[in-house]
Amino acid sequence: MKLKKHRLLIFCSSLILTLGSCKNSSGIAQKLIDKTITEEEIMYRPNFHFTPQKGWMNDPNGMFFLDGTYHLYYQYYPDGNIWGPMHWGHATSKDMIQWKEQAIAIYPDNNKYIFSGSAVVDTNNTSGFKNGKSTPIVAIYTLHDMDKEKEGRIDVEQQDIAFSNDNGFTWQKFDEGNPVVKNPEIRDFRDPKVTWDETHKQWIMVLAAQDRVRFYKSENLKKWEFISDFGNNIGAHGGVWECPDFFEMRVEGSNETKWVLIQSLNPGGANGGSGTQYFIGDFDGTHFVLDSNFSKKVQNGQGVWIDYGKDNYAGVTWNNISSNDGRKLFIGWMSNWDYSQKVPTFTWRGSTTIAREIRLINKANGYYLVSNPVKELNNYISKTIKKKNLIDKEKVVIVQPKEIDLTQAVIEFNLENIKKDGYHFTLSNAIGESLTFGINTINNYLFIDRSKSGKIDFSEKFASSISKVNLDEIQTSANFKIILDKTSIELFYNNGEKVMTEIFFTNKPFNTLTASSKEGIDLSTILINQLKTNQKN
Repeated sequence: MKLKKHRLLIFCSSLILTLGSCKNSSGIAQKLIDKTITEEEIMYRPNFHFTPQKGWMNDPNGMFFLDGTYHLYYQYYPDGNIWGPMHWGHATSKDMIQWKEQAIAIYPDNNKYIFSGSAVVDTNNTSGFKNGKSTPIVAIYTLHDMDKEKEGRIDVEQQDIAFSNDNGFTWQKFDEGNPVVKNPEIRDFRDPKVTWDETHKQWIMVLAAQDRVRFYKSENLKKWEFISDFGNNIGAHGGVWECPDFFEMRVEGSNETKWVLIQSLNPGGANGGSGTQYFIGDFDGTHFVLDSNFSKKVQNGQGVWIDYGKDNYAGVTWNNISSNDGRKLFIGWMSNWDYSQKVPTFTWRGSTTIAREIRLINKANGYYLVSNPVKELNNYISKTIKKKNLIDKEKVVIVQPKEIDLTQAVIEFNLENIKKDGYHFTLSNAIGESLTFGINTINNYLFIDRSKSGKIDFSEKFASSISKVNLDEIQTSANFKIILDKTSIELFYNNGEKVMTEIFFTNKPFNTLTASSKEGIDLSTILINQLKTNQKN
């Protein structure tokens, strides 16, 4: 995806006013830069969330699994720390936790940027691209023509393909046949996500087109036919639709299947700026139709969101997960276009969320998705502290200073005997910085408040409001799981029924977690897990 207002700036741009140009900066200036980078690395480089060693990243795209390796591609600008000429960056992992950064996969050329898209493992060589023994990988992406944009033209985006015969490490653009999908005079026409429709024996492409998605079908990944669209006046429409995903899922505990459409939009998210909504329905090979119960949830411009925090955008799923595994695996960009280009890092900007398994549930109130961190994260637990029955009239300490490193931890607890009150869980440090999350049972919502979390003045939109999500039912007990890295919290409520992801930038790491409520605190079965990851790209 892109924003029109973004313009190319080089790495040194943020220091030009004080240090002069990078090319002509003095030795003193260079030492200041080195010191800034060193401090930044110590404070803000995530322990176990992927971020490139240098440069800008946003949308994850093109993810697939093959021969024991998870491949992650992403929107990447290697020469600056804000959005610029888009490449496809590349990283690989054996478990979706520890990532190794690879060489850039696909480069832009002739002022044509490589925007978001997807990649599929073409097991049956329907494309005819196979050359040798390896299974061909086919990438489908948006080619964005900056010259056409400058001319004020509408047809600035088209869908191109490239292919790989070495498991996705090097790519050849399909010069003989691009574009495989021409622009039909639509200004925002991008982010193709392709999947194999086993029921109807066809490739399906879902493509964002301003205020809706368009569906295409193909037999060979090269020739595509438009078949239908979906989304006009359905769901949230606070901004342009982007980065869709579309796949069939089994309803947990049954043999029933439904189709899920994931759709990001910016602005218009659940708590401002970027956000990702989803829809559940049926697909007959041509048309996607909402389930009748789910349709009621998205009337009058309402969205149902995969994450209600401010910092999970453009997430999509992995292709080619084996049937023996059977999981639907998802990862998002952990930032928000409201402030992503202003966050206080210099060497790099942007990271991914933790990889998550999403599941489809059917209860009395209808179908919905639940999200939880992938089980592979448990392999990095180095020690566990168990506590039981922390009960107090107003306040309890869950984690004391020096008890555990809260820059890489997973903490889970149950809140019991909930009354009408506000239940606050506060991460804090010795210099008075804090981040508070919890549940308000008077007005029945979950929340995250980062207004006192340290550096917040880089953007007026970063901490101007508390993030909230309304709860469907009155709560008498609740389960919380939080995943903490140096600059992020991912909150999974009641086994992933509601999820909130937010970033923060403290001046000193948080070292304490407390719980408080006027009506009293009753916590049972507390698990405090120390992680040992130390991400090395």
